[in-house]
Amino acid sequence: MDTLEELKIKGFIEEEVDPTLDLFSEIDRLKKEKNAVILAHYYQEPDIQDVADYIGDSLGLSQQAAKTDAAIIVFAGVHFMAETAKILSPEKKVLLPDLKAGCSLSDSCPPHLFAKFKERYPDHMVITYVNCTAELKAMSDIVCTSSNAVQIVNSLPKDQPIIFGPDRNLGRYVAQKTGRELVLWNGACMVHEIFSQQRILKLKQQHPEAKFIAHPECEEAVLAMADYIGSTTGLLKYTIENPALEFIVATESGIIHQMEKVNPDKVFIPAPPNNQCACNDCPHMKRNTLEKLYLCLKNEMPEIALPVDVIKKAQKPIERMLEISAQLGL
Repeated sequence: MDTLEELKIKGFIEEEVDPTLDLFSEIDRLKKEKNAVILAHYYQEPDIQDVADYIGDSLGLSQQAAKTDAAIIVFAGVHFMAETAKILSPEKKVLLPDLKAGCSLSDSCPPHLFAKFKERYPDHMVITYVNCTAELKAMSDIVCTSSNAVQIVNSLPKDQPIIFGPDRNLGRYVAQKTGRELVLWNGACMVHEIFSQQRILKLKQQHPEAKFIAHPECEEAVLAMADYIGSTTGLLKYTIENPALEFIVATESGIIHQMEKVNPDKVFIPAPPNNQCACNDCPHMKRNTLEKLYLCLKNEMPEIALPVDVIKKAQKPIERMLEISAQLGL
């Protein structure tokens, strides 16, 4: 049986936090004391975004993880993101506030099943979306994000056959944008597949001047209605540059915090899901809280650990992605 300390390391027991603590100042103090950096995804809760050193999408976070000089990386995101940081900086301590912060898309592609799938296409190059396990990255030729997937596919010879996984919606979008035939793994993100086409149409009728913007992980019927399709960073940039005053946003609702901060005079409406939920939150992203972030930094656990051989194999496709992105100015 695991000891109490071992259970804490695994993230199964949460320590109580003194409610009188100013967590923002305590986190700032601990960061300086421990030479730590906090990387946060746009889908994190607002308090975490506000305390982070860097906020971004998967590409930006990967770039930051690769170049940071900090001794400790606290990754406020989900498990595969922290794994990516560990792959790029194996000598650093990488922490995740809640080890149970997983990903439905990553879970939809078990590595042992993908290995059998890959065997059916021996001449194909494997491009995997970053939203996957370290083991899946280790089977890949190139990793991509929603920010650079189209450009990475376009950078390859047109006669090069390609397997794209694990997200079928992003893969379908990339195939349409590039004119390439891609062999797609049948995976998807639970949050981006929940949007209701019918309810979005009604919302557009209620807000005729609003721009409808969507992440490419959304289903094809939803993307067909969009005024703009892009990564979370792309969506944020579009709301800044477009003169519209209202936007209907089809992605995880966490990004709206940043949209409102940089566009205080504009209105942002979460796209409605096909159920009675009032919003579109990723339950995995929202497992992280400011309290867990503080405890993670204070105790330097839970820590991400990966086998050395997986790290070495996964480094190459991620580094190739970063090289191509740098060459293309992404």
